[in-house]
Amino acid sequence: MSKASARHILVEDEAVCSQIKEQIQNGDLTFEDAANQFSQCPSGDNGGELGTFGKGQMVQEFEDVVFSEPVNEICGPVKTDFGYHLIEVTSRQD
Repeated sequence: MSKASARHILVEDEAVCSQIKEQIQNGDLTFEDAANQFSQCPSGDNGGELGTFGKGQMVQEFEDVVFSEPVNEICGPVKTDFGYHLIEVTSRQD
């Protein structure tokens, strides 16, 4: 069974999500600091860390990214019913 570990940042606005991604990529913010400051998910208090999960445990749009995009690369904005996510897959086992 496929499993992955990921961390994410959840915000309501796509433009804000893009700005945060830019700040991380420019080195102005770490992913952890950005999650602490901006994420509306409780995981933000933990640097956005979601732990390990299998297929079928996350919403489809989120899962599509986690099980297809490269590991250790920031993806997004990814829109779900919850808002806009920046997602970083930290490990994956197929």
